[in-house]
Amino acid sequence: MNPHIKKMEYAVRGPLVIRADEIVKELQAKSQKPFSDVIKANIGDSHAMGQKPLTFFRQVLALVAYTPLMNDPNIPSDSKERAREILSGCAGGSIGSYTDSAGMEVIRRQVARFIEKRDCVSCKWEDIMLFNGASEAIKMVLRMLNNEIDGKKTGVLLPIPTYPLYTASVTEFNMQLIMYYLDENKGWNIDIAAMEKAVKEARTKCNPRAVVIINPGNPTGQFMARENVEEIIKFAYKEQLLILADEVYQDNIYAECATFNSFKKNVDGNGCTLQHNAISLFSFLF
Repeated sequence: MNPHIKKMEYAVRGPLVIRADEIVKELQAKSQKPFSDVIKANIGDSHAMGQKPLTFFRQVLALVAYTPLMNDPNIPSDSKERAREILSGCAGGSIGSYTDSAGMEVIRRQVARFIEKRDCVSCKWEDIMLFNGASEAIKMVLRMLNNEIDGKKTGVLLPIPTYPLYTASVTEFNMQLIMYYLDENKGWNIDIAAMEKAVKEARTKCNPRAVVIINPGNPTGQFMARENVEEIIKFAYKEQLLILADEVYQDNIYAECATFNSFKKNVDGNGCTLQHNAISLFSFLF
């Protein structure tokens, strides 16, 4: 068996969660406990916690999967319009047909329009790729970077605390974990000097190739001001690092007068366009 697989740890579904599941079953079997319920705060499974699903999404999914529902008067016209738009981009007008490797063009164009509206900068739909969740996209990029040079592993800078997917994937691919610590006393802010020190020390044993930024933070919940984002872009440019911007929780900012600052907007705003290869960026949305 691959030894790197055996070394992997994914805390979101690790020993604590396994024990919690056992306790749930014990409660269901009427086992006596000093409590009556288990609250699972380890994962963002909102529907399991009772959140009502968005009707529009469910209706569109049902319509594209079973087109006779287009004749159902109980389904709103906007859901039908969106379903027709999606089906128009499917070969044979069927959602069961094969798609391009990067995903359906009609959806990629919609994503590009969303990014342009969000950032007020241009976005080429050809630069968009669709995946079965952000985790698959992140692992694909890490796999692409995994290449030993002069006998040294590829190094990836990860924030600590971090989302366990990253540490698990770096271990799985036998890459070098380079940790940079977030400052709890400063609202889990990033210390550029500490990142520079981490890269300098890591170059003796690996080839640092990428820096992971989670914005808003997971699990820390902090979000970055524009100045923070620009600092990191300049740091990555100086150190020749690919930026992996995990922006999955961009809609989950609740502080008053706070706004989300995407890396794409700031990369283009600094004049470091992706086309000119001055800075390389992968941003992950959900």
